[in-house]
Amino acid sequence: MPNSWLAVPLPEYEQHMSSMEVQQLGALSDLFAEAIRYCRPYSIAVLGIAGGNGLDHVDSSITARVVGLDVNPLYLEAVRQRYSHLPGLELYCVDLFEQHVDLEPVQLVHAALIFEHAGVDRCLENAISMIVPGGLLSIVLQLPTESGQTVGTSQFSSIQNLKSHFSLISPSWLRESLAGRGFQLIHQTTRALPAGKGFWTGIFSAPAAHHRK
Repeated sequence: MPNSWLAVPLPEYEQHMSSMEVQQLGALSDLFAEAIRYCRPYSIAVLGIAGGNGLDHVDSSITARVVGLDVNPLYLEAVRQRYSHLPGLELYCVDLFEQHVDLEPVQLVHAALIFEHAGVDRCLENAISMIVPGGLLSIVLQLPTESGQTVGTSQFSSIQNLKSHFSLISPSWLRESLAGRGFQLIHQTTRALPAGKGFWTGIFSAPAAHHRK
């Protein structure tokens, strides 16, 4: 079965995420900026890069390599056009749910709202495998609402079709799972969003030597 994200045009995704009812695009950009300010990485990988939201925060005098991964090749082409000026930009079309990633590791892997869509099996293994020993992993998770709503109401049917492939991930479960792999939580924040939603962000430091599959 084709990945549902292949049927979501980038303009529809970005309009939905920036709508008054959702207001997540700006929040995610802010959280990415917070992560790179905190970590000051010399290399970054962004999982599920979509249209490159937040890449304008990258300081090329600090970060010399930016790796973007996404399942939709049209998203990657948009990133290539929007950020062609960014030195060290590498873009890869990868299904993080199914495929194994074998790339030169980076100092910081940023995974925002990716595990909710791609799961925490192969996708989490891919994230971990991309971190240099002693590197950093920044994760943004969506927090549950009282109504139980996950994907917000949208005028776009392509967005509504994502609901059946979206599952919330518990921050406490993630913290315990990563702790079992030797990762240490070094920073965390929460951010409220419209419609009772919220984001949890955690930054983890990888062990000096960790297993790469």
